[in-house]
Amino acid sequence: METSALGIGSRVEHPHFGKGVVVETATEFYVIWFKSQGAAKNIGKDFELKIIEQKEAEGGGGSNITIADIEEALDNILDRRLNEAQLVPMGNRWNNGTLIMKPGDDSLQPKELPIETFFHKIVMVRDRLRLIEQKINAHKVLTDEEKVELQQYVTAIYGSLTTFNVLFKETHHQFKGMGGKE
Repeated sequence: METSALGIGSRVEHPHFGKGVVVETATEFYVIWFKSQGAAKNIGKDFELKIIEQKEAEGGGGSNITIADIEEALDNILDRRLNEAQLVPMGNRWNNGTLIMKPGDDSLQPKELPIETFFHKIVMVRDRLRLIEQKINAHKVLTDEEKVELQQYVTAIYGSLTTFNVLFKETHHQFKGMGGKE
């Protein structure tokens, strides 16, 4: 199929890099962002790409989206997702419950807090671990071996937190360690 007239936003498939989106056009090549690579690649206009969705090429003075624009947009989205509280339901049996932490020394007072507060903190830990995973996997400087090593630490943390799975209403929200690959 003819790829010399792809516009920004066109969706294509590369035999090696997979699906991507044209983010910039030049005279001889396209800059295509590939999700599988987490990066943009320069692909010659004469290379045979499978076109999934073609956008019209803008003539003349249209404003082009650059890789820097995309990176900034992705950073903004990740920051927003970090600050959003994902709605994760707690198991019904814990509603209106109280967590009581009683010290071994009877002269000290126990600490009580609503289970909902504790559960919210656990969900925030889980969400921040997921964000750390995304940042590790998308890191441009780390080698694949370093990413795997760091990912193993995160997975071990998930395993340590499986004790709290009893609080979650739905199993797909729970922590999964080494034995529970997603």
